[in-house]
Amino acid sequence: MRALGLDLGSKRIGVALSDSSGVLASPYDTVVRSGDVSRDHRRILALADEAEVEVLVVGLPLGLDGGVGPAAQGVLDEVENLRRVTSLPVETYDERLTTVTATRLLREGGVKGKARRQVVDKVAAAVILQSWLDGRADQRPPSAGP
Repeated sequence: MRALGLDLGSKRIGVALSDSSGVLASPYDTVVRSGDVSRDHRRILALADEAEVEVLVVGLPLGLDGGVGPAAQGVLDEVENLRRVTSLPVETYDERLTTVTATRLLREGGVKGKARRQVVDKVAAAVILQSWLDGRADQRPPSAGP
């Protein structure tokens, strides 16, 4: 199952893509917010169509206590709008600390300042999507041996 992961920021939307087997997530693209949510959603859906994905996975920025604060509510509202314009399933996934994780990974990889800011959103989307994929793998029953 190919999935598209989204990190919905206020200025940029990080986009990640899984491989066709649904095992590995990779950074894919960054959509700069246009100021028009409908236009931004059309761009996301064009990327989804281009990559032939079967599901959209949106990071949900819950509070550290697991609560739904203003940022999470904004994402939930946008997810509802997105669901109205696509037939693809749209799932949310807890994204707590993913941007921190993405920034750390980039820093450890030697990516500096401006270059890091240009890719952190799609790397954060890949962290979200990979966590979602790993969670699905953990829920699958073990396959029968030979």
